[in-house]
Amino acid sequence: MLNRIILMGRLTRDPELRHTQTGTAVASFSLAVDRDFKDKSTGEKSTDFIDIVAWRQTAEFVSRFFTKGRMAVVEGRLQLRDWTDRDGNKRRSAEVIADNVYFGDSRREAEAAGAYAPPGGGYTAPAAPVGGYAAPSGGYNAPAGGGDQFAELSDDDGELPF
Repeated sequence: MLNRIILMGRLTRDPELRHTQTGTAVASFSLAVDRDFKDKSTGEKSTDFIDIVAWRQTAEFVSRFFTKGRMAVVEGRLQLRDWTDRDGNKRRSAEVIADNVYFGDSRREAEAAGAYAPPGGGYTAPAAPVGGYAAPSGGYNAPAGGGDQFAELSDDDGELPF
């Protein structure tokens, strides 16, 4: 049997992080996923809103780095739950249990769309290593002047390491 689902869409709200009584992290959020085809009468694409539940480290990751409007790729499985509402009616819900969640956009695209709001006030780029290869934005910049800034290895004995 196979129950595997991969979705790509935008978060409709900030993830809600909670903890079970035993301390296990669980995050809930929803993805807006566009359909690939257009409606014949309106000429517009329909959108599905899919509930996602992430557990443990995945829940912590999602709650820390994803916000409303951010593009996400979710890999997981479909789960159906039966429950009873306040009026005693039997209900059924479908949700995706996320095994992995990936960024579906770059940080730059998310910032331009207003969907990137890191916790703690902002992003700081890592310190530049010798040779200046880290860009101020945290990306990669080629060294100025071609590749002439590489240093020779002084302890190279000519032997392969394997």
